[in-house]
Amino acid sequence: MLVVKKFGGTSVGSPERVKHVADIIRSSVQKGDKVVVVVSAMGDSTDQLVSLASKITSNPSPREMDVLLSTGEQVSIAIMVMALNEIGIDAISFTGWQANIKTTCVHEKARVLSIDPKALIDALDKGKVPVIAGFQGIADDNSITTLGRGGSDTTAVAVAAAIKADLCEIYTDVKGVFTTDPRVVKEAKQIMTVTYDEMMELAILGAKVLHPRSVELAKHYGVVLKVLSSFDDCPGTEIREVTDMENRNVVTGIAFDEDVAKVGILKVPDRPGIAYKIFGSLAKENINVDVIVQSISPDTNFTEMAFTLSLKDLPKALKILEGVSKEIGAQGVVYDDKVAKVSIVGAGMGDRPGVAATMFKALFDVNVNLQMVSTSEIKISCIIAREDVKKAVQSIHDAFNLGKEGLACE
Repeated sequence: MLVVKKFGGTSVGSPERVKHVADIIRSSVQKGDKVVVVVSAMGDSTDQLVSLASKITSNPSPREMDVLLSTGEQVSIAIMVMALNEIGIDAISFTGWQANIKTTCVHEKARVLSIDPKALIDALDKGKVPVIAGFQGIADDNSITTLGRGGSDTTAVAVAAAIKADLCEIYTDVKGVFTTDPRVVKEAKQIMTVTYDEMMELAILGAKVLHPRSVELAKHYGVVLKVLSSFDDCPGTEIREVTDMENRNVVTGIAFDEDVAKVGILKVPDRPGIAYKIFGSLAKENINVDVIVQSISPDTNFTEMAFTLSLKDLPKALKILEGVSKEIGAQGVVYDDKVAKVSIVGAGMGDRPGVAATMFKALFDVNVNLQMVSTSEIKISCIIAREDVKKAVQSIHDAFNLGKEGLACE
């Protein structure tokens, strides 16, 4: 097979682990597979680089931060090639620009536009294993760009699509995708298969296993994904279009996100174009919002709006919204930075009555108050107090009997 294997920072976090990963790659090559490797920065080296920058300035240039952070993966690819060469595997390293990964010019949050696979295919044809720096690319102005945290997953899937790989394997420090975080719920079970849509929602809503954009790309290009452990010999979890849905649980998994803040705009004039002014101003600064609620007011001339966003975006968002609030004649802006989002996801939820009621009862049973709710065909998200997350997730997990999900590997 033609396989892309991506290894995360934990998997390559030390020389011993790099050598172990090299053995995994060698085993695949010896089976006759053509292998392309994507690696993240070693261990916590990205955090160290961020810390280094913070000691120089509190407001670093996004362009120069991309230049700095991209060096972490450059170390990884060189070390990995050395480890492969040492055990007799012919390999060659590629930075993002050497692999012809073209991106948008949005520093620290770039998106992959295209990949010219010629250099990678040439290396494969010569019997080499290309080892690519994840998380990075190059923009039209020749600036180095990065794809945001977790962007190496996106690199791996984009490369797999470009070279038409048979499979994209994401190696991490967990055995696969679980019904929820097993560190929070000890009864959480590994899931054998999950659909693209379910995995995308779980990733967006807080599950840390895969980057959301990597799943989006995989679905768009039909790339079969597999999440595996670098440390345990387990079957892992396959992400694909599952056709036999009748025997699956209504809820596949529970995600939670504690990196959330709630923002409200009080007494907003109720007229056309107001919502655009509010959310358009945030979009211009690349601030993403999630749960949006517009309430009914006794005064038909006014309404109130509330929404959630990432905690790291809150300071910038508040400055923007204070100006917008004055411009549109709203009463003011309030916020709560001590909330979290808990979500259930399942492709079978759409036509099953009582799913929301079961979730809400589970929260009531442990005295957790609902602050906001958002729904779609395959997910229900609730905003709650951050201090209530663990008991909320445990109660919801119990309510939907997710501890009985079939195990792939203990």
